[in-house]
Amino acid sequence: MTTRYDAIVIGAGHNGLTNAAYLAKGGLDVLVVEKNDYIGGAAVSRELHEGWIYSNCSYVCSLLRQSIHRDLDLTRHGLMIVPYAGTTNFSRNGDYIAEYTDQAMRYREVRRHSLRDADAMVRYETDLMRYAKLIRHFLLRTPADPTSFKPRDLAELVFMGKKFAGMGAEQVYEFIRFMTMSAGDFLDEYFENELVKALFSTSSIIGTALGVYSPGTAYVLLHHVMGDVDGAVGAWGLARGGMGAISNAIAGALREHGGEIRTGAPVQQIIVRNGRAVGVALDNGEEIRADIVVSNLDPKRTFTVIMDRNDIPADLRKKAEHFKIRGSSGKVNIALTGAPDFPSLPAGHPLRHGSFQFLDTMERMERAYDDWKHGRWSEDPFIEMTQSSMWDPTLAAPGHYFVSCFIQYCPAAVQGGWTPAKRDAFGKTVIDQICNYSPNFRDLIAHMEVRTPYEIEHEIGLTEGNIFQGELTIDQLMFNRPFPGYSQYRGPVKGMYLCGSGTHPGGGVSSACGANSAREILRDLRRPNVVPEDDVDE
Repeated sequence: MTTRYDAIVIGAGHNGLTNAAYLAKGGLDVLVVEKNDYIGGAAVSRELHEGWIYSNCSYVCSLLRQSIHRDLDLTRHGLMIVPYAGTTNFSRNGDYIAEYTDQAMRYREVRRHSLRDADAMVRYETDLMRYAKLIRHFLLRTPADPTSFKPRDLAELVFMGKKFAGMGAEQVYEFIRFMTMSAGDFLDEYFENELVKALFSTSSIIGTALGVYSPGTAYVLLHHVMGDVDGAVGAWGLARGGMGAISNAIAGALREHGGEIRTGAPVQQIIVRNGRAVGVALDNGEEIRADIVVSNLDPKRTFTVIMDRNDIPADLRKKAEHFKIRGSSGKVNIALTGAPDFPSLPAGHPLRHGSFQFLDTMERMERAYDDWKHGRWSEDPFIEMTQSSMWDPTLAAPGHYFVSCFIQYCPAAVQGGWTPAKRDAFGKTVIDQICNYSPNFRDLIAHMEVRTPYEIEHEIGLTEGNIFQGELTIDQLMFNRPFPGYSQYRGPVKGMYLCGSGTHPGGGVSSACGANSAREILRDLRRPNVVPEDDVDE
């Protein structure tokens, strides 16, 4: 059986759906094929235990580009992003530090630990926001090819140069230095208190196979503050109904413009004839034809699994095989029958409704990374526990709660391979860590789902469970993402494109990769551009 469309998008993750929505908006007849029986990829909401809705992969929202949100009218399709309370980082000695959303409260909280650090925090946030606002100009733009003399690439280089020139020479030097620094070294230049540094450093290791003192982690920290909620740059929020609400809203926009989604349709291979992509072959033997084929899979999986090695250059195959996409994260999702108690926080304190973190020094964070380097999950892990249902009553019944725990570090490969027993032991390590700060936590557990990189890879299709589809190191950013010569979303054969987080600007639920890729496809087809190219207010 053979069916024909104008374009086929492989993978119904949020970037694939965004890409398809814009192609459909541009007038193409589009099909999205998805191997699972649900859409969303890692941005999903699922009832894994009766009465509780789990965001069992991605769990918070900030990086979603607001211009895409507006342009696809995602609010009309049911998407609501709600800001949530600040983060509390607990200390072993019973103390804590909180990252409030209110600036005055944030200053007072840091001052409680160090007057010097409270004053330095203003300078730290100013510098970080300056870098974030610079980078935000490039998130919805296609990277220039620095080796090209094409007018469009030259114009993009000029655009980039003007943005950097606007910073001033001294700040440009500092930014270049920042891009090569570790988060630990960067924070050491501002703060003296270990608990303060631990609080601000955690974003630098999320989803990254590096430690806080590894060069390049300063940028990873920056990557996590480039988003916004309701115009507040750096703020984070929750999607009402779980992260699947984002995917469902984008799917609604896709269908509004005539697009189609097929689940339970795993792709075996991209079909190439005479140097051109002509469709896909499904696992069941069905072939679907299209002039455009877009892969939302990570670059390694795209070029080593679903493309025949004879259809791509040998050097590209080698680049894909050596692409840095190491798994370092785990998830433990938990249904609770009551609210956990944290004795360090006074009863009724609003921080009890926020998120929690459980490492209090840079040394502990670096030692957690040491475990990963030796092929074992961290015995003293970093955990970010988000209490989504405290702010979203649609996720659990009254008096019941859902918490999502993100863990660093958990390797993709352990000695002897992952087994159910090892997975459960990893989950126990996480619960033991939480119980060090919340004595009643274990007694409240009604159900829990433990996900190592093994589960994430085999269910979602993220190689090694890497949540960014490739590490965010400087050698894999901008015109190097995913590889030099392939940063403009075009594949090695005509009609084949990439749109996943393995492309610029990288991981997170941003929709930018999918939108940028759609713009390049429509440009190649000489169709009007329907994709926004910036969402930064000057």
